[in-house]
Amino acid sequence: MLWWVYIIEAADGSLYTGITNHLLRRWLAHCQGKGAKYLRSRPPKCLVYVELQPDRSMASKREAAIKRLTRQQKLTLIQSGLTR
Repeated sequence: MLWWVYIIEAADGSLYTGITNHLLRRWLAHCQGKGAKYLRSRPPKCLVYVELQPDRSMASKREAAIKRLTRQQKLTLIQSGLTR
């Protein structure tokens, strides 16, 4: 099963990184306030980056790597393209 690593820009301009095996369902959950607690007080504005990974383990490792990036590095990643 393929997994998605994604970055969402919140209404306050912050960036949230997560993983899922069903991108549309997860996006809708975030928009309805049923997703990540972080996005409940900062409504999601748009999905700004997605990348496919072959399994949950690889997706989790990539998510952790992205979360360690600085904001500027994340913005550079986002500008590099929406899919990887």
